[in-house]
Amino acid sequence: MKYILMMNTMRAGVGVPAWPKADLQAHVAFMRRLNSDLQESGEWVLGEGLSFPNQARLVRAGKDGLPVTDGVFPESKEFLAGFWIVDVDSPERAYAIAARVSTAPGSGGAPLNMPIEVRPIMSGPPSEML
Repeated sequence: MKYILMMNTMRAGVGVPAWPKADLQAHVAFMRRLNSDLQESGEWVLGEGLSFPNQARLVRAGKDGLPVTDGVFPESKEFLAGFWIVDVDSPERAYAIAARVSTAPGSGGAPLNMPIEVRPIMSGPPSEML
């Protein structure tokens, strides 16, 4: 079954960019190792880091159907920093991967222990909706 693991991180303007270079390098190395391990195990489907909130916009259709944008929202407490889509045999395995992601090193090398949201990916609408 496929799951999405979503990594929310500290609010915009705080955190990762202010870390010492060695700490940033350790964090990136951890993420690359994790991604490589997931690829080698065959559980990797997709994973991406996302830009900071100052580059995000909310978009909706206006009355004429043209896009109307809203944003930037730098005051957000947390933002989606990245995600992984994994294909694993059980929810417990998805939780184990999420726990590993949560231990990514932060400033000074201490584990961040950040919350990772885990959701099953539906292959279609639930049968009761059909």
